[in-house]
Amino acid sequence: MAVQSVLAAPAAVHIAVQSAAATGLTSGRLVGTTAAVVALAGVVIGGLALARSTDRSAIGNRRNRALMALAAGLVGLAMGVVNLAVADGGPGTGNGVIAGAIALALGLIALALGGLTLTRAQRTG
Repeated sequence: MAVQSVLAAPAAVHIAVQSAAATGLTSGRLVGTTAAVVALAGVVIGGLALARSTDRSAIGNRRNRALMALAAGLVGLAMGVVNLAVADGGPGTGNGVIAGAIALALGLIALALGGLTLTRAQRTG
């Protein structure tokens, strides 16, 4: 029993120090949040482009929006993957793991919306 409490004490101190250090905006959180915002912008642009994909008079504009959604989704996805790859802790450690995962998911959605819109624009144009 005494051995367990001796081994558990350093782990508890380590967790307390990590929790105290993770308050505020760390560089990992800033990168993860930026990646999530960029990917979210790609989702919004892709959604707007897809919603307007039935308008035949604006094919060039639709194509440009689809390309913007693809670019924003790719940047957000790449930033999220890099953020997750360099994070040395889990959620709550200040490394932006949650925001990186959100950026990864939103980046994939933006890529899908942009690709679908681009396919529809090429088919109707």
